[in-house]
Amino acid sequence: MRPAVAVIGVVALIAACSQGSDPPAATSPAESSPETTTASAAQGPLRGPAPSVATPIVGDAISQPVPVRATDGKKHLVYEASLTNTLPHPVTLKSITVLDRDVTLLDLDDDDLARWTRIIGTPSPTTTIGPAQTAVVWFDVALDEGVQTPTRLTHAVALSNPDPQDPLFPADQTVDIAPVEVQPREPVVLRPPLRGAGWVDAGGCCGTSAHRTALNPINGRLWAAERFAIDYVQLDPDGRLVAGDPSKPESFAFFGADIHAVRDGRVVSVLDGLPEQVPGRNPTGLPLNQYAGNHVVQDLGDGNYALYAHIKTGTVAVKPGDRLTAGQVIGKVGNTGNSTAPHLHFHVMSSPDPLGSNGLPFVFDDFRLDARLVDDDDANGTLFEGASAQLQPQVASRDENTAMPLELDVMTYADR
Repeated sequence: MRPAVAVIGVVALIAACSQGSDPPAATSPAESSPETTTASAAQGPLRGPAPSVATPIVGDAISQPVPVRATDGKKHLVYEASLTNTLPHPVTLKSITVLDRDVTLLDLDDDDLARWTRIIGTPSPTTTIGPAQTAVVWFDVALDEGVQTPTRLTHAVALSNPDPQDPLFPADQTVDIAPVEVQPREPVVLRPPLRGAGWVDAGGCCGTSAHRTALNPINGRLWAAERFAIDYVQLDPDGRLVAGDPSKPESFAFFGADIHAVRDGRVVSVLDGLPEQVPGRNPTGLPLNQYAGNHVVQDLGDGNYALYAHIKTGTVAVKPGDRLTAGQVIGKVGNTGNSTAPHLHFHVMSSPDPLGSNGLPFVFDDFRLDARLVDDDDANGTLFEGASAQLQPQVASRDENTAMPLELDVMTYADR
């Protein structure tokens, strides 16, 4: 959807907060690459390391992906990699191939590659990385049902160099960079945080939404806290988000809807008392700790933390240290903090810091997928002006279990 609902962090970059924790993204070649190991005498002759290669770009994955099954029936490996040009002139990316050993899992080139690539600090798609610039590439490796999940991903990056320096940097070169281990863990299983029909996943996984492309420079490194974040808005029986003056939060029927705890677990932190924003206006001048508005952070266990954000002022019903039970009401949908329309922002993260953490995937135990909005920013943007939703044809309504919603899904969450 067009970003009428603001993300927690600034879409480009925001700064400074407390440090979260996440396992290192890549395993060094010295630790795991078979080319750099040596064989024992019993196994055969000793081998030295593979020949070194000069690479005009260097890079690393931002964090290790965790496989998650989504409502399209596929298993998704969702992550990002930063690529830095070490040369004093631009280089152009021609393609990036994601590999499981010698098996191609994803091949990006031309306009498709540009769609998934941005220079840090700029919003425009590109395949050209200027001298000393760093680009980020967003990956969504979607595996069909039955395909074995890889344990390690590598990236073959084909590039062109307008000022070759043979033999080190030829005009055309393919380099292998940014290997990343796939985490051997399961996504946390949750109950949905809302109740009723018509809830829309706005800005969720796994494309290039404002959530997905928001990277936060916190304590000297980049964090993708909103990698799997959902902005929940609700369609009324006529397929509308708003009826009446769109500058008034009360014109959104779901303003004030109950928010429910998604799992048993302790409350880590709470913020309340921030005022409601005026829908349709972009908030300015917020300190970093107010981007999530009134919010609750909950420890879900096993290194998973839930963020419930933009809660209606004065409705937060819990305090730090409280032990929540799944389904418990913790507050009401509001429009506080960095928000331009009433909604619930929900995501799971690797630390209690809403911004200085990495987003982790999650699945809901049981819900009904009713429909999916058309993939049209202009059409979806008019929803915030009172238009009725346009739905994709031939999307079968069905029950879903232990699946992650995808962006534009329209769902019913049962009362329980």
